[in-house]
Amino acid sequence: MQEINKISNFSYWETQTFLKNIDLIIIGSGIVGLNAAISFKEKYKKSKVVVLERGILPHGASTKNAGFACFGSVSELQSDIKNSNENLVWQTIEMRVKGLELLRKRLGDKNIDYEQNGGYELFDNVDKFKNCADSISYFNKRLKNITKNNNTYSIENKKIKHFNFNNIQGLILNNNEGQIHTGLMMKTLIELAISKGIIILNSIEVKSIEDINTGVILKTNIGEIESKQLIVATNGFANELLKIKDLKPARAQVLVTKQIEGLKLKGTFHYDEGYYYFRNIGKRVLFGGGRNLDFKTETSSTFELNTKIQKKLDYLLNTVILPNTNIEIEQRWCGIMGVGREKKPIIKKVSTNVVCAVRMGGMGVAIGSLVGKLAIEEL
Repeated sequence: MQEINKISNFSYWETQTFLKNIDLIIIGSGIVGLNAAISFKEKYKKSKVVVLERGILPHGASTKNAGFACFGSVSELQSDIKNSNENLVWQTIEMRVKGLELLRKRLGDKNIDYEQNGGYELFDNVDKFKNCADSISYFNKRLKNITKNNNTYSIENKKIKHFNFNNIQGLILNNNEGQIHTGLMMKTLIELAISKGIIILNSIEVKSIEDINTGVILKTNIGEIESKQLIVATNGFANELLKIKDLKPARAQVLVTKQIEGLKLKGTFHYDEGYYYFRNIGKRVLFGGGRNLDFKTETSSTFELNTKIQKKLDYLLNTVILPNTNIEIEQRWCGIMGVGREKKPIIKKVSTNVVCAVRMGGMGVAIGSLVGKLAIEEL
């Protein structure tokens, strides 16, 4: 018999409706987590799926990213091939392209405000530009079967003057790159999940996981919750619950300007091997990156602004991207990504009933939908 002075966190109704007989729990309500939940529900229509989220909104980068529908600039791909297994690089690129196709098909272009205005890479070094320009034909040939485009990349130096960039020596266009409205994407994804009967519980922090072979027990800030199976989709935060090799958090600094009249920028833009990135949001400019200035500090899961990096973003914005322009900053924020030496996501079973789907490598928008779907296949 329950002690008279011991109160339950939930009523009988709440327990029976939300927390009992769960087939699958997913930790993390970001792009990966919700796509995994939707994919599971599509496969097992009568299943009970619960998504646990520690924040009011997705906690990592899913609602804090720049909204780039991209799969890699030329210099970034060059760097990846130099520092990794080339076959893995091409596998990852194909996953990004397929992930974007799934995202657009699942949610609809209108619902995520998708625009394909192209993605440009800026070069301030002539030799670096020539080196990348010389590799365009090779990359286009390798990408032909992936993007269905004979000329994914092309040189667009004539646009340097049009965009009014300062001290830029070369411009390479990715014709297949697009942009989305990150907030609309996540809103639509949440609405789709709910419409399929998926339960999303916010402000739930999971403290530990125990796989008991017949199921999984989660210790949380509201007590213990049990499920038959579990997917950990917390990306850069995953090592708080699991020990995963070659995964660490990576913080990304971002700012957005107030509206700029006469703004000519349209599309997405990459600079310095993708460590800096910017785009237009209507008449505003979003600018982020600079993690390479302070890798040690930015290997963090704490949401804090890095003054050194934010000052560098301000400097580049005023001297290279929008010279001689009156700029006012409207907001500054940061997001937490999951990265490692390899950029291919980690999708694997870590115990009998637990699967992890992590390490998006800063490409969650592109690859997250597919990663969520593939995680279901590992259960």
